[in-house]
Amino acid sequence: MHRLLRTFTALTALAALGLTAGCSSGSDSAPAKKPAGEKRDAGASAQGRPGTFWVDPDSAAARQVRQWEREGRTKDAEALKRIAEQPMAVWPAGDDPAPDIREATRGAAEEGRTAVLVAYNIPHRDCGQHSAGGARDAAYYRQWLGAFADAIGSSPALVILEPDAIPHIVDGCTPGQYHEERYQLLSEAIQRLKRQPRVKVYLDAGNPGWIADARKLTEPLRRAGVDAADGFSLNVSNFQSDETTKAYGRALSATVGGKHFVMDTSRNGRGPLAGDRQDAWCNPPGRGLGTPPTDRTGDPLLDAYLWIKRPGDSDGPCRGGPAAGQWWPDYALGLVRNAKA
Repeated sequence: MHRLLRTFTALTALAALGLTAGCSSGSDSAPAKKPAGEKRDAGASAQGRPGTFWVDPDSAAARQVRQWEREGRTKDAEALKRIAEQPMAVWPAGDDPAPDIREATRGAAEEGRTAVLVAYNIPHRDCGQHSAGGARDAAYYRQWLGAFADAIGSSPALVILEPDAIPHIVDGCTPGQYHEERYQLLSEAIQRLKRQPRVKVYLDAGNPGWIADARKLTEPLRRAGVDAADGFSLNVSNFQSDETTKAYGRALSATVGGKHFVMDTSRNGRGPLAGDRQDAWCNPPGRGLGTPPTDRTGDPLLDAYLWIKRPGDSDGPCRGGPAAGQWWPDYALGLVRNAKA
C-alpha cells in the first residue's frame, strides 16, 4: 500500500461522469453483539475486537507532512496531519492487487485494526472518462478479483466494490451490451469476497445527487447480488452532505431488504458546490474535510463513515489539478482549512 499513491495510473485513477457522478479516488465477519442501536467504536474491527480502521503510515499525506517538517513548513505540516492521521481506503494499483492489499492487511493486523479496501477494476470502467480503464475482459477481471480476495486471506477487511459501476448502468453511460456481463461479474465478486471469513462487502450505489430517485437503483443492485453483500456504499468521491446521504441511504435500504450502508465523508464537510456546472464534481473549490472515519454512527442502518476517496487526491486535470488520483498538496490544505468543525 505504501506504493499506492506513487504508482497510481489511469487504471486506478478516480473521477466521475457529469455533475454528480463521483468516482472514486478510490472498502469482516459479524460484529460482536451490542445493545440495539449501539455502534462500535470508530475502529472496532469486524470481529468486535479493540482497534480502529488502519491508518497508512506512508500515505501521500504522511509523506508530505514529513517533507514539510524537513523544510520548516511546520504550520502546514501540522495542519496536514488532520488528513495523514486518519484511516483512508486503499485502492490497489496495477495489474496485481495483492502487494498493496497484503501490505495494508499486514499493517492492520499488527495493530489490531481493519483495512478498508476498494475493488475498482470492472471492465469498461468509468465509460471512458477520467478513470477509464479496468480489466480488459471478464476472464481477466475474475482472475484479478480472485487475487484481490486471496490477498486478504483471513484478515479483517471492509471492501467497497466497484464505485460507479451500478449507477453507470442506471444513467445509461455504460453501453447496454455490457450490462448483463457487469451484473454477473459483480454478483460473482461478492460471492468470491465473502468466501474470506472476515470480510464485509459493500456494493457501490453512487450518490443522491447523481441518481436522484433511489428506487431506480433497486433492481440493478438486486441483479448485481446485493442480497449476498453486507450492504451498499454511498457518496464515494463526492460531496453530498451527511444528512442528505443518510436520508437517501435509508430510502434505498427500504427497497433492498433493509441492507445496511457506509458512506464516504472524506470531502463533504461543506457539501457540494452550488450550481449545476458540468464540472462541479471535479476538484471543486471551497470544499472541506467531513466527518472523520468511525463506525460509531448512532444510526442502526449506517455501519460507518469512511474516507474512501483519499483527501488530496485529484479528481482529474481540471481547475489546475494533476491527473486523476495524483496527490495535490495545495488542494489537500484547502480541504483542511475548510474542514467540518
